[in-house]
Amino acid sequence: MHAALERIDLRTSAETKALIGRAAAIAGMSVSAFLLSAAQERAKAVLGEAESLTLTPRDWEAFVDALDHLDQPRPKLAAAMQRYRAWQAEQTGS
Repeated sequence: MHAALERIDLRTSAETKALIGRAAAIAGMSVSAFLLSAAQERAKAVLGEAESLTLTPRDWEAFVDALDHLDQPRPKLAAAMQRYRAWQAEQTGS
């Protein structure tokens, strides 16, 4: 079973259309396939950057250390949660 296909419409200048058409021809692709491929690659790159986290070696060590000591009390975190719950209750009128 195939997923329903969606349509994307866009407008561009004649120069940009010609540029994309030339590149698509060189790549041996239709303009639509070329645009879709380029858009998918860029979308994956943008999402990859937005959804990943890069740590310095020092930050990585702090992260691993925190994971190794999850059972220790966190008074600042507990206080922050209490403030958040109080704020949330105010917002909902509870």
